[in-house]
Amino acid sequence: MLYDIRVRIAYQYETLAAAGRHILRLTPAALPREQAVLASSLDIHPEPRERSGFIDFFGNQAIEAAISTPHMRFEALLHARVERLILPPPQDASPSLAELRADIANYAAFDLWAPHHYLADSPLVAVQDVMTDYARAQLAPDMSIFQAANAIARALHRDMQFDPDATTVETPPLEAFTRRRGVCQDFTHIMIACLRGLGVPAAYVSGFLRTIPAPGQARLDGADAMHAWTRVWCGSSMGWIEFDPTNAILVAADHVVAARGRDYSDVAPIKGVLRAGGSQDSLQSVDVVALDQ
Repeated sequence: MLYDIRVRIAYQYETLAAAGRHILRLTPAALPREQAVLASSLDIHPEPRERSGFIDFFGNQAIEAAISTPHMRFEALLHARVERLILPPPQDASPSLAELRADIANYAAFDLWAPHHYLADSPLVAVQDVMTDYARAQLAPDMSIFQAANAIARALHRDMQFDPDATTVETPPLEAFTRRRGVCQDFTHIMIACLRGLGVPAAYVSGFLRTIPAPGQARLDGADAMHAWTRVWCGSSMGWIEFDPTNAILVAADHVVAARGRDYSDVAPIKGVLRAGGSQDSLQSVDVVALDQ
């Protein structure tokens, strides 16, 4: 699948910001055998005094921008063309939960996708008994890790309601789980907590999801959205597999990866510091347009 992706993220400040320093992880990732970035540009306004790129620990492309011009508005504009490869559905070769422990112990390397990094609590996701118990209730005897992850994703889709007004970006997973409401970030954080509570390595993926309008309705410009989903280590034979608990599906060609990490704190599209006071309003507009259909 070939996509043109356009993203506009803007912050309007209540008072004049004297300066700011931001890290942006918006650019789609170049992933061998998964997706190729054919072209991309990221414009930042006001023009940064300093701008540099780097690859973070998790292999994500990041841009650091320092702005010294006083400003009332910060804006980032991404344009990218991405080819997302269509892969066959994975064949389940994952171990059982009991067998997974030995598989993890035998993983001798400590590379960025070693399962050890994704077992413990991370800045925004803590293992909680109530979520671990919920995850365990979805399991059947001798269920494979792939089957278990799929069962948990489907259970969250069944039991939680997508509600953009129920949570904010700062809402802890336990609070969203207790309410049984939230957005894709909440679904993903909860699924990560559920899996880690069972001893299954799980990670966070930030990206873009193409939305398809209802039959007979026109596609609306800017109506797509940034999305999040869960990456699960299904043993050394199968490797990492991605699940979308918000939609109860396996991640496929309609999902475009931007960044991966332990939780949202590792992959936030924009984060940083300001020399300013007062509140701020944000605006996000996303278009994911398929070019080969």
